[in-house]
Amino acid sequence: MVTVLCYGDSNTYGYVPETGMRYPRNVRYPGKLQELLGDSFQVIEEGCNGRTTIHDDPEDGWKNGLDYLKPCLNSHKPVNIVILMLGSNDLKATFDLTAEEIADGAGELVSVIRSFTEEKQGFIPEIILVSPPELGAGIKNSPFYGAFEESAVEESKKFPEFYKAVADKYGCVFFNAAEYIYPSEVDSLHLTVEGHRILAEKLSEVVKKMVEEKGADWELELEMKGADWELALV
Repeated sequence: MVTVLCYGDSNTYGYVPETGMRYPRNVRYPGKLQELLGDSFQVIEEGCNGRTTIHDDPEDGWKNGLDYLKPCLNSHKPVNIVILMLGSNDLKATFDLTAEEIADGAGELVSVIRSFTEEKQGFIPEIILVSPPELGAGIKNSPFYGAFEESAVEESKKFPEFYKAVADKYGCVFFNAAEYIYPSEVDSLHLTVEGHRILAEKLSEVVKKMVEEKGADWELELEMKGADWELALV
């Protein structure tokens, strides 16, 4: 069993732009990813509305992605693959951050994933660093306008350059979500049903290719490590 942890914000949680509610499991990208990967994988959803990379929101400080990362990794270990998609909320005016600074924050999360898992589960998972989708051009008409200003749209377009640099630095697989998906016209932030489907399909290709390139030996190694963990819990 290959465990895939999806760690992200409202677009991992499945926020519905029209209602503010939550898409069903079979619509949200982690749920679709589970369907596409099949029973030999376990896809874990860890999405939280408003989650940042490493910054405390003045209103919702508990949404700092760094604070919850270690407990999350520890509770789900052994984790074999981490899909990390954070950074959109760091574009809020209250933080006043550049795309490069936001990518550096994502890099700090990657560093924590690497060091913590090496210590706590004995091996480092493969990490897919996702450069978040752009903010929509209609942000001025969004219910979230004010929290996000128009300048954030242009800054979001710079994500791929800096996220790729971080991915290269830490040996992650880089995935540019903006190549495939765009937020809903309703709020210029959250994914449509179609966006979730496409994201799941594209990420499933990345995960399958990763497993294929690692080969049968890697899958056997993961099975053995998983068995060791099951024995440790008895």
